[in-house]
Amino acid sequence: MPTATAIRRELAVRGFEACGFASCGPLPHADYFRQWLAGGQAGDMDWLARGVESRLDPSELLSDARTLIVAGLNSYQPRPAGRGIVARYALGKDYHDVVRARLKEVAVWLEGFGGRQRVCVDTSPLLEKVAAAVAGVGWQGKHTVLIHRRRGTWLLLGVIVSTLEIPADPPEPDRCGSCDRCIRACPTAAITAPYQLDARRCLAYLSVECKGPIPEEFRRAMGDRVFGCDDCLDACPWNRWAVATREAALAARPMPDLREMLGWDDATFRAHFRGTPIFRLKRPRWLRNVAVVLGNVGTLEDLPALKRAATDPDPLVAEHAAWAICEIGEREKAGRLPTGV
Repeated sequence: MPTATAIRRELAVRGFEACGFASCGPLPHADYFRQWLAGGQAGDMDWLARGVESRLDPSELLSDARTLIVAGLNSYQPRPAGRGIVARYALGKDYHDVVRARLKEVAVWLEGFGGRQRVCVDTSPLLEKVAAAVAGVGWQGKHTVLIHRRRGTWLLLGVIVSTLEIPADPPEPDRCGSCDRCIRACPTAAITAPYQLDARRCLAYLSVECKGPIPEEFRRAMGDRVFGCDDCLDACPWNRWAVATREAALAARPMPDLREMLGWDDATFRAHFRGTPIFRLKRPRWLRNVAVVLGNVGTLEDLPALKRAATDPDPLVAEHAAWAICEIGEREKAGRLPTGV
């Protein structure tokens, strides 16, 4: 059997900054997860309702599975200048590809010890944040995101389900205490109670997972967030020890101004964002977000581009562009319109 130290070393040389081990079996919070789904709080994320049993019991993913090996890759980096805030995890290459490829290398190495493995990264049917907490990598904060003592809220998680038996690490205790900064920081009150999140109100969900129009009640709250939202993560005091990622693949790519992107056709969108998390939005949802942000922070100089977008063949783009035009007009009347870019 490989030792836990040897596995940590293999992960570390591939850039992972956290690792923990848990016995493969039923995960906690099963009742809450089922209630959360039944209450519709997952919104359009209907894929979460598929494979529920394996999400709650990773041993369902691989016969004779014994161990969960949970690894974390640091994603923190300074936010680049420019209009339109992108969540830090999405500034560079799609982390699913980065984490999966590195974990598969470790999985192949483990085969040399007679193990069979399955690699899971976010889109796989496994509750990776719960698994990480059980494995002692961190604890789920009141915003429901994993918190690591040295990397704060910025770990991207991946799991290797293995038939090898590695001694489990003790779970990390909840260290949030009485702090509620993440709850108070949420622009839409999506954290409805400590450790409870209504995705339908979350700007990260609305700008990424929501397939249709963004409800008007949340459009102004989006501010200049064009993809995702880090507000509750930024607020966490455990980030005081966060350091910039050393992973070049996650480094921010150049981003054209929102006004320019509003005029992109599908081919231009695909060429620019291929290989990034933004790519899976496709052009209509991306331009939907761009239009909302310009409605919130745009200037009179953005109106010609928005008027062209308001005639876009895709109704999702056209409707949000028309909304943005009205918002800029209202802000102009109220004397709250910035000048220039």
